[in-house]
Amino acid sequence: MYNFAPSKQHKILEVIATTTELENSLMPLRAKGLKIALVPTMGALHHGHLSLIAAAQKQADVVVCSIFVNPTQFTDPKDLEKYPRPLEHDIKMLAEAGCNFVFMPTVEEMYPSYPEPENWKINLGNAEFVLEGEFRKGHYQGVTQIVFKLFNAVKPNVAFFGQKDFQQVLMIKNMVAVLNLDVQIVTCPIIREEDGLAMSSRNIHLSEEDRENSLVLSKALFFIAENYHRYSLEDLLTTAKQIINNVPGVALDYLTIANGDTLLPITTKTGHNTVALIAAKVGETRLIDNVIINWIVG
Repeated sequence: MYNFAPSKQHKILEVIATTTELENSLMPLRAKGLKIALVPTMGALHHGHLSLIAAAQKQADVVVCSIFVNPTQFTDPKDLEKYPRPLEHDIKMLAEAGCNFVFMPTVEEMYPSYPEPENWKINLGNAEFVLEGEFRKGHYQGVTQIVFKLFNAVKPNVAFFGQKDFQQVLMIKNMVAVLNLDVQIVTCPIIREEDGLAMSSRNIHLSEEDRENSLVLSKALFFIAENYHRYSLEDLLTTAKQIINNVPGVALDYLTIANGDTLLPITTKTGHNTVALIAAKVGETRLIDNVIINWIVG
């Protein structure tokens, strides 16, 4: 599906567990003026993650992929416990993709006082508290906390994130702006299965029936995108919700057409920075997805 070519500097994947070892490995490369990219993940890798590696390889000399299931961003302990951790599979995928380093720290390495909380509270703007922020209170404080730690450990010139977690990328960009961090954030497009389902590590939990039912999420989003200029905002959302309600086993948390900067619902079609976002529980698995309606960077 993708053409992965190892960089000229390193052709063998190095697995690193500590920040000290990581710094010792990256320091001489940084001293040579090589551009370093970071792809942060929680593992259970799929082709969506590998597309980030491929994008990073095109823009940087050295690619570091982190695998760390971050406890501070989970609002449900059961969700943390059942999160998939196929580490051997992940390392094999990264080696075949030509990734240079994989950083796999322990919880104690990243949070020395764990489970005692650290003092982390950052103003991410009002967008922190809507959509996912409403259903997973405190989630983005945990996300930005670990991403900040990873930035400190890797000191990347550029970091790559997937569009599927649209709100998460916005929060990370807000953190970078607030803390004035010297790192470029690149958002890469969603990678989908052939039938439209957005690739996600959580898809592994879907039963065969749930997997079929989950297609309604992208179907509803595609309806909105394809008919955005044909129907009113109210009619778009009403019809999209009807599409979802016609499928059993799917419980909608939210479906919105929002401003991509604030994540607040739009009331008029402005013609730019518009995204449709959805979250729903399919069987026992909660999935999110989105589609950009139109986007003008400026």
